[in-house]
Amino acid sequence: MFRTIISSRPPLSGARLFSQLSENAAKVQTILAEKRITSEVKELTQSTHTAQEAAQAIGCELSQIAKSLVFRTALTNRPVLVVASGPTRVNEKVIAQHLGEKIVKADPEFTQTVTGFPIGGVPPLLSVPGMLCFLDEDLMQLPQIWAAAGTPHAVFSLKPEDLLGLLVGCQVINIKDSKSMSAKPKIS
Repeated sequence: MFRTIISSRPPLSGARLFSQLSENAAKVQTILAEKRITSEVKELTQSTHTAQEAAQAIGCELSQIAKSLVFRTALTNRPVLVVASGPTRVNEKVIAQHLGEKIVKADPEFTQTVTGFPIGGVPPLLSVPGMLCFLDEDLMQLPQIWAAAGTPHAVFSLKPEDLLGLLVGCQVINIKDSKSMSAKPKIS
Protein backbone atom coordinates (compact mmCIF):
# COMPACT_ATOMS: atom_id res chain seq x y z
CA MET A 1 0.00 0.00 0.00
CA PHE A 2 1.32 3.42 -0.91
CA ARG A 3 0.76 6.46 1.26
CA THR A 4 0.54 9.97 -0.09
CA ILE A 5 2.83 12.53 1.48
CA ILE A 6 0.92 15.55 2.81
CA SER A 7 3.62 18.12 2.32
CA SER A 8 6.98 18.29 0.66
CA ARG A 9 8.01 20.71 3.40
CA PRO A 10 9.36 18.59 6.27
CA PRO A 11 7.79 19.41 9.65
CA LEU A 12 10.29 17.52 11.80
CA SER A 13 13.94 17.98 10.95
CA GLY A 14 13.75 16.50 7.46
CA ALA A 15 10.89 14.12 8.27
CA ARG A 16 7.73 13.96 6.19
CA LEU A 17 4.29 13.02 7.39
CA PHE A 18 2.03 10.51 5.65
CA SER A 19 -1.61 11.40 5.04
CA GLN A 20 -2.91 8.05 6.32
CA LEU A 21 -1.67 6.24 9.37
CA SER A 22 -0.69 2.59 9.23
CA GLU A 23 -2.83 0.16 11.23
CA ASN A 24 -0.51 0.12 14.26
CA ALA A 25 -0.04 3.89 14.30
CA ALA A 26 -3.81 4.38 14.02
CA LYS A 27 -4.28 1.98 16.95
CA VAL A 28 -1.95 4.16 19.07
CA GLN A 29 -3.77 7.33 17.94
CA THR A 30 -7.07 5.77 19.06
CA ILE A 31 -5.65 4.83 22.47
CA LEU A 32 -4.33 8.37 22.97
CA ALA A 33 -7.77 9.79 22.14
CA GLU A 34 -9.47 7.33 24.51
CA LYS A 35 -7.06 8.41 27.28
CA ARG A 36 -7.81 12.06 26.43
CA ILE A 37 -4.19 12.76 25.53
CA THR A 38 -3.98 15.48 22.92
CA SER A 39 -1.20 14.32 20.66
CA GLU A 40 -0.97 13.54 16.97
CA VAL A 41 0.78 10.39 15.85
CA LYS A 42 3.21 11.19 13.05
CA GLU A 43 4.60 8.64 10.61
CA LEU A 44 7.95 9.69 9.24
CA THR A 45 9.96 8.69 6.21
CA GLN A 46 13.05 8.27 8.41
CA SER A 47 13.44 5.34 10.77
CA THR A 48 12.73 5.91 14.46
CA HIS A 49 13.71 2.32 15.33
CA THR A 50 16.40 3.44 17.79
CA ALA A 51 16.38 6.36 20.21
CA GLN A 52 19.24 7.99 18.28
CA GLU A 53 17.40 7.66 14.94
CA ALA A 54 14.22 9.04 16.49
CA ALA A 55 15.99 12.07 17.99
CA GLN A 56 17.63 12.81 14.63
CA ALA A 57 14.39 12.45 12.67
CA ILE A 58 12.41 14.58 15.11
CA GLY A 59 15.12 17.14 15.78
CA CYS A 60 15.02 16.82 19.57
CA GLU A 61 17.49 15.92 22.29
CA LEU A 62 18.23 12.22 22.76
CA SER A 63 17.08 12.54 26.39
CA GLN A 64 13.58 13.48 25.16
CA ILE A 65 13.06 10.06 23.57
CA ALA A 66 11.08 7.64 25.74
CA LYS A 67 12.25 4.23 24.61
CA SER A 68 9.96 1.33 25.53
CA LEU A 69 11.99 -1.77 26.27
CA VAL A 70 10.35 -5.13 26.88
CA PHE A 71 11.89 -7.67 29.22
CA ARG A 72 10.53 -10.82 30.80
CA THR A 73 11.12 -12.26 34.22
CA ALA A 74 13.60 -15.12 34.00
CA LEU A 75 11.66 -17.66 36.09
CA THR A 76 7.99 -16.77 35.75
CA ASN A 77 8.12 -15.34 32.20
CA ARG A 78 6.04 -12.26 33.12
CA PRO A 79 6.31 -9.29 30.74
CA VAL A 80 8.11 -6.21 32.05
CA LEU A 81 7.96 -2.82 30.31
CA VAL A 82 10.80 -0.39 31.04
CA VAL A 83 10.37 3.13 29.66
CA ALA A 84 13.74 4.87 29.67
CA SER A 85 15.16 8.17 28.49
CA GLY A 86 17.04 7.85 25.19
CA PRO A 87 20.64 7.85 26.46
CA THR A 88 19.88 5.78 29.54
CA ARG A 89 21.25 2.29 29.76
CA VAL A 90 18.90 0.24 31.93
CA ASN A 91 20.42 -1.38 34.99
CA GLU A 92 18.72 -4.77 34.91
CA LYS A 93 19.90 -5.51 38.45
CA VAL A 94 17.91 -2.53 39.77
CA ILE A 95 14.77 -3.83 38.07
CA ALA A 96 15.46 -7.35 39.38
CA GLN A 97 15.79 -5.99 42.94
CA HIS A 98 12.36 -4.38 42.64
CA LEU A 99 10.84 -7.60 41.29
CA GLY A 100 12.70 -10.11 43.41
CA GLU A 101 13.54 -11.96 40.21
CA LYS A 102 16.07 -11.57 37.40
CA ILE A 103 14.92 -10.17 34.07
CA VAL A 104 16.09 -10.92 30.54
CA LYS A 105 15.54 -8.96 27.32
CA ALA A 106 12.52 -10.15 25.41
CA ASP A 107 13.05 -11.47 21.91
CA PRO A 108 11.12 -9.95 18.96
CA GLU A 109 8.47 -12.71 19.00
CA PHE A 110 7.73 -12.30 22.73
CA THR A 111 7.63 -8.51 22.34
CA GLN A 112 5.20 -8.65 19.41
CA THR A 113 3.00 -11.25 21.13
CA VAL A 114 2.81 -9.38 24.44
CA THR A 115 2.53 -5.79 23.18
CA GLY A 116 1.04 -6.20 19.73
CA PHE A 117 3.85 -4.03 18.35
CA PRO A 118 7.27 -4.73 16.81
CA ILE A 119 10.55 -3.84 18.48
CA GLY A 120 11.34 -0.24 17.54
CA GLY A 121 7.66 0.65 17.50
CA VAL A 122 6.54 -0.30 21.02
CA PRO A 123 4.64 2.64 22.53
CA PRO A 124 4.69 3.33 26.28
CA LEU A 125 1.43 1.49 26.95
CA LEU A 126 0.49 -1.26 29.37
CA SER A 127 -0.90 -3.58 26.72
CA VAL A 128 -1.38 -6.63 28.93
CA PRO A 129 -3.26 -6.66 32.25
CA GLY A 130 -0.74 -7.16 35.05
CA MET A 131 2.23 -6.14 32.91
CA LEU A 132 5.00 -4.96 35.23
CA CYS A 133 6.29 -1.48 34.47
CA PHE A 134 9.18 0.79 35.44
CA LEU A 135 9.60 4.39 34.31
CA ASP A 136 12.88 6.31 34.19
CA GLU A 137 12.66 9.22 36.64
CA ASP A 138 14.71 11.37 34.23
CA LEU A 139 11.75 11.54 31.83
CA MET A 140 9.67 13.27 34.52
CA GLN A 141 12.03 16.28 34.43
CA LEU A 142 11.44 17.12 30.76
CA PRO A 143 8.85 19.54 29.32
CA GLN A 144 8.23 17.34 26.25
CA ILE A 145 8.83 13.67 25.49
CA TRP A 146 8.67 11.75 22.21
CA ALA A 147 7.70 8.06 22.05
CA ALA A 148 7.22 5.30 19.50
CA ALA A 149 3.71 4.99 18.10
CA GLY A 150 3.34 1.42 16.87
CA THR A 151 5.89 1.21 14.05
CA PRO A 152 9.62 1.96 13.62
CA HIS A 153 8.56 5.10 11.68
CA ALA A 154 5.83 6.52 13.93
CA VAL A 155 6.12 8.84 16.94
CA PHE A 156 4.02 11.08 19.15
CA SER A 157 4.87 13.77 21.67
CA LEU A 158 3.56 14.05 25.18
CA LYS A 159 4.16 15.65 28.57
CA PRO A 160 5.46 13.69 31.57
CA GLU A 161 2.03 13.78 33.23
CA ASP A 162 0.52 12.25 30.07
CA LEU A 163 3.11 9.48 30.22
CA LEU A 164 2.04 8.75 33.80
CA GLY A 165 -1.57 8.64 32.58
CA LEU A 166 -0.65 5.99 30.01
CA LEU A 167 1.34 3.97 32.52
CA VAL A 168 -0.97 3.88 35.53
CA GLY A 169 0.64 1.84 38.29
CA CYS A 170 4.12 2.09 36.79
CA GLN A 171 6.93 2.61 39.31
CA VAL A 172 9.01 5.76 38.67
CA ILE A 173 12.58 4.89 39.66
CA ASN A 174 16.24 5.53 38.91
CA ILE A 175 16.94 2.80 36.35
CA LYS A 176 20.34 4.01 35.16
CA ASP A 177 23.31 1.78 34.73
CA SER A 178 26.56 3.40 35.82
CA LYS A 179 27.60 3.30 32.15
CA SER A 180 24.68 5.45 30.96
CA MET A 181 25.70 8.15 28.55
CA SER A 182 24.35 11.01 30.65
CA ALA A 183 23.63 11.49 34.32
CA LYS A 184 20.96 14.16 33.97
CA PRO A 185 18.64 15.01 31.09
CA LYS A 186 19.58 18.25 29.36
CA ILE A 187 17.32 20.45 27.30
CA SER A 188 18.80 23.45 25.57
